Amino acid sequence: MSDLISYQLEDGIATLTLNNGKVNAISPDVIAAFNQALDKAAQDKAVVIITGQPGILSGGYDLKVMTSSPQNAIDLVAAGSTLARRMLSFPYPIVVACPGHAVAKGAFILLSADYRIGTEGKFSIGLNEVQIGMTMHHVGIELARDRLRKSAFHRSVICGEMFDPQGAVEAGFLDKVVPAEQLMAAAQAAAQQLKKINMTAHKNTKLKVRKALLETLDTAIELDRTISL
Repeated sequence: MSDLISYQLEDGIATLTLNNGKVNAISPDVIAAFNQALDKAAQDKAVVIITGQPGILSGGYDLKVMTSSPQNAIDLVAAGSTLARRMLSFPYPIVVACPGHAVAKGAFILLSADYRIGTEGKFSIGLNEVQIGMTMHHVGIELARDRLRKSAFHRSVICGEMFDPQGAVEAGFLDKVVPAEQLMAAAQAAAQQLKKINMTAHKNTKLKVRKALLETLDTAIELDRTISL
């Protein structure tokens, strides 16, 4: 596997650990490694845990790529959106163990998973696109619309409000928060519990539940390819 995402399989649980610099920037290479790791997890029929480095899941897309040219930015966002869609329709459960900050694409990783555990601390979770001068892309809007609580959706997407971990639970980015030293144990426990469900029923139900969202995202991915960010 890639150095950017390590892959560890143990007892039917595949742990994917992002490791790309101090902010775990999401670059084209990271997305390629992500897809390779998900290919392996599907082959291994494994429940997936996604995590990052101490203090951070990801700070978002690689700004060097995003500012290198409009086309590079569009291509990176399209690849990231396609990854989000894949996570939402993945045939096995995906748990995110968020060890700290999750910003922009980092927060969208949370919104693309089935179960999300955060860690206590002074961490920021949310969508800061409008804070940094980016008009939110169609996929981001639709993903947030579907997964965030209605009361938090406009504050998050339009106003760029960032949340602490407990606020992120209330908003819909996380499902629970635990002390940092308990994070991976809590993720393992959640994954062990998810191993007990029927995976065919899980896959088929997931696709039924998310059918409208997935179709909306397909349209949004194409819309985002045709506009300048």
